[in-house]
Amino acid sequence: MKDETRLIHTRKDRLSRKIVNPPIERASTVLLPTRDALYGELPTYGRMGLTVHRELEAALRTLENAAHCRLTTNGLQACALAIASLVESGDHVLISDSLYGPTSRFCTRRLKAMGVNVTRFDPTVGAGIADLVQDNTKAIYLESPGSLTFDIMDTPAIVRVAKNRGLLTVFDNTWGVGLLHRPLDLGVDVVLQALTKYPVGHADALGGAVLTNSDRLANKINMCAEDWGISLSPDDAYTALRGLRTLPARLKQHEESAYTVARWLADRPEVATILHPGLESHPEHDLWKRDFKGANGLFGIILNETTIEHLDAFLEALKLFGMGFSWGGYESLLIPCCDQLDRLETDRIHNRPGPLLRLHIGLENVDDLISDLAGAFEVLSSHP
Repeated sequence: MKDETRLIHTRKDRLSRKIVNPPIERASTVLLPTRDALYGELPTYGRMGLTVHRELEAALRTLENAAHCRLTTNGLQACALAIASLVESGDHVLISDSLYGPTSRFCTRRLKAMGVNVTRFDPTVGAGIADLVQDNTKAIYLESPGSLTFDIMDTPAIVRVAKNRGLLTVFDNTWGVGLLHRPLDLGVDVVLQALTKYPVGHADALGGAVLTNSDRLANKINMCAEDWGISLSPDDAYTALRGLRTLPARLKQHEESAYTVARWLADRPEVATILHPGLESHPEHDLWKRDFKGANGLFGIILNETTIEHLDAFLEALKLFGMGFSWGGYESLLIPCCDQLDRLETDRIHNRPGPLLRLHIGLENVDDLISDLAGAFEVLSSHP
């Protein structure tokens, strides 16, 4: 079956009656019939998840082609769980310089407090990452496209180095969302997603997931999650599962509209660079074309030189593009990323002529979105 069909028909007959959607069981206490059952197989307590959690896990395993899934409260928690469950004091971890900012902060601040050393690497290093491996290196943390910068990594090349050196690989696949990219199929050991983005799809719930095909690593992830008391509320699990059922249809529209907007922006005199891996102008387009099945609604642009006053005038002139964090919902968003770039070391960003903006193209009419951007550019050009 195709992905669109498989995501809808992951439902299991867990109940005596057949219903389309699983029940939302808001429960902490689970009553068991015997002493053996009380200390037996999961779930014996609401924190471990009930019917809707099992259904969501099944759908996510289908999405990422994984054997095991662990749910978390949000995306950052999934990032933290995925890496922290695999390392211990004295280990060394390599992380991409273009990781999601809070993940990078967790690695450089919290892992450091745990006695784990961290080294950043250029996301375009490819097989050259072998030169950065130390005697105590335990894992490599990847994200592609890179957060804000949209660099595409040569994941298979990095995975080959990791396997030759006995290292683990962890991949943040929030952009690829399983439908567009399947890192586990490329040999990655652990993959994670922020369900908050495209799986939920309506900006009304938080969630995360960590997935793997390894029984051994799944056991490590589960033990760490139990020790930290990680769980996902039944209402958020239901919301994420509902979003997954329509994910393929929504992604196609996000992708189509984003391509239209990106190509229109490429012809604007105010725009210096389009950071969209699906466009042939992108430096790693060939890698993206080899490893990805498609694109979504998230990409970046670098403006030509301008002032903060002109940038503020542009942002405040937008009517349809909201200025807020996160993405993946039905609404279009646009944020300036200048304040987030100081942590990055990549020359490709620091040598930019003007500010970097990140756009998420929602499900509005694309002509309306282009008209909104055109009006804001007019204000930018005419601002004193």
